[in-house]
Amino acid sequence: MERIPSDVVNLVEDLRRQIRRHDHLYYVLDSPEISDADYDSLYRRLEELEAAYPDLVTPDSPTRRVGGKPLEKFNQAPHAEPMLSLSNVFDEHEVLEFDRRVKKVLGTAPDLAYVVEPKLDGLAVELVYENGRLSIGSTRGDGYVGEDVTANVRTIRAIPLRLEAKGFFASTPRIDVRGEVYMNRADFDQLNRSRDEEGLPSFANPRNAAAGSIRQLSPKVTASRPLNFRAYGVGRVLGPMPATQMDILEGLQHLGLPSNFGNASLCGDIRTVLQRYRELRELRESLPYEIDGAVVKVNSLAHQSALGLKTRSPRWAVAFKFAAVQALTRIVRIEVGVGRTGTLTPVAVMEPVDVGGVRVSRATLHNQDEIDRKDIREGDTVIIQRAGDVIPEVVGVVKENRDPSSRPYRIPDRCPVCDSAAVRLEGQAATRCVNSSCPARLKETIRHFASRNAMDIEGLGTKLVEQLVDRNLIANVADLYSLDLEAVASLERMARKSAGNLLDALERSKQVPADRFLFGLGIPLVGEHAARLLMEEYGDLETLAAKTAEDMEGIHGIGPEAAQSVAAFFNEPRNMEIVRRLLDAGVNPMPLKPPQGAGSSPLSGKTVVFTGTLSLPRAEAKRIVQDRGGKVSESVSRKTDFVVAGDAAGSKLDKARESGVTILSEDEFREMTAH
Repeated sequence: MERIPSDVVNLVEDLRRQIRRHDHLYYVLDSPEISDADYDSLYRRLEELEAAYPDLVTPDSPTRRVGGKPLEKFNQAPHAEPMLSLSNVFDEHEVLEFDRRVKKVLGTAPDLAYVVEPKLDGLAVELVYENGRLSIGSTRGDGYVGEDVTANVRTIRAIPLRLEAKGFFASTPRIDVRGEVYMNRADFDQLNRSRDEEGLPSFANPRNAAAGSIRQLSPKVTASRPLNFRAYGVGRVLGPMPATQMDILEGLQHLGLPSNFGNASLCGDIRTVLQRYRELRELRESLPYEIDGAVVKVNSLAHQSALGLKTRSPRWAVAFKFAAVQALTRIVRIEVGVGRTGTLTPVAVMEPVDVGGVRVSRATLHNQDEIDRKDIREGDTVIIQRAGDVIPEVVGVVKENRDPSSRPYRIPDRCPVCDSAAVRLEGQAATRCVNSSCPARLKETIRHFASRNAMDIEGLGTKLVEQLVDRNLIANVADLYSLDLEAVASLERMARKSAGNLLDALERSKQVPADRFLFGLGIPLVGEHAARLLMEEYGDLETLAAKTAEDMEGIHGIGPEAAQSVAAFFNEPRNMEIVRRLLDAGVNPMPLKPPQGAGSSPLSGKTVVFTGTLSLPRAEAKRIVQDRGGKVSESVSRKTDFVVAGDAAGSKLDKARESGVTILSEDEFREMTAH
């Protein structure tokens, strides 16, 4: 390798330091010191030197943000700690109720305080930094597994490729940063003007533009979009943790990450929280970016640990959403769709209307009870709203505009697709088609089975599924594995090569993790998370199929309705016949691998309950158990093996003593898991 002059090496490093510093000033501190032209001059000089001396190029160089070759698809990226969603509240009464629940657990803690942060309306992402360098960027996904969008987040200039060695987290070997990718209003408007000039469709709003940009298969497209980033928290941190949420935000800022620190408010009581929310509501339109509410968090991490988590959200934080945005329009007609479980879902087809920056022309009416409660009819003038999410809702009818000849709407008692009976069972809200072979149900079932998070059968899209069903080539998911080349090649827009690709994809899909196979079966109430919990508990499908609903209810995170649904599915001979045919065709649901080294751990296969206040963050304690092959439960039951009791342990400790469950102190727990 040709020796590179030391002055060139030094100049390249100096240019990189200058560019990183100016990125920090611009994106984090909002106080640029040089003009865009001067910044571009520094950047071009660095590009020229790296082109002349390719051996000097490093992955974290500012020039590496331009994006690489397009991806074929996104890989999965598991989160070391779940990226939970927040519970939404919409009025001050609900915020006061949140405060009451917090105080019920914490009592009269003198240091109880809240942090109020603006809730950016963008796309949540996680950035994993190892030894200060960005290694993985991923979307939230289902909270447990996201999409690996590393190549795309590397193109966002607000996201440092290498962290500053400053502040509390300076020496942390790994830190998982959580934040929001978003687009400023002015940048969004300019992007839409450019797309209009190019004859391309406009984006509906900044949130959709940001989400669509980060999920581009071509990083170069992402690099061309004016995306921004702001950090609001952390996931797993290998190293010491600060004491408060405000400390976390400040620590992220010191690392060179733009964070909510400058816009966060520390509030000593709930009344101050409400005042800050009102201030943010007034400031909303003057901010450079969209916000859809305020996030209220308990400040102390020790208090957060004591409050704990629900299945999908923390108990120590809520999203206080702004009032819904509403508009008036007219229902042209009501259409009925049929889902994979046979549910008939009425949908209002409306005259298009702009609701908070989104063009809306359809809204679900849910079921007959909802239609009756609101007295919604075809031809009605209705009030449409979007509250927090982009899903529109019909909230009311302007009855003074109603045509006197209109009649109440009834969901049909025949399936609109197969003309079979549609019935509503006692105690249920849904009306369902009784024909399990209904083409509409079958199409949705197969689409779900083939989806990326289930069997991941590449190329089996909506149009192809419709043809396969309409031509009677398949009558259930097991028939997919009996398709032959000639039959598939005879379909519209299919040739022998594309037909061969589909058969290859079907063959590849046979090796599938057991939880994805279970999810793909489409059992009502069994999503990805529930499927994983069940397969982690029982290992294989045969064992699961032999379990009763009562057995499954003992698994933390599996409720009675889901347990009954699974038991009913496997008690139905026709379902078991489909499963048998899939296995006979070579589909191999692979047991989930236990964590490395879990087999020799005293926690392997054990259930642990934590109670009281620990010096160890509760999330870290949970990870330690899971990494050693154990499970963490929120309640003491006959399946509990250990209860780890910290300070001020309560009723769980009492129940453990009554039940004869082994009780460990935190020191004993640490000793047990030290190796």
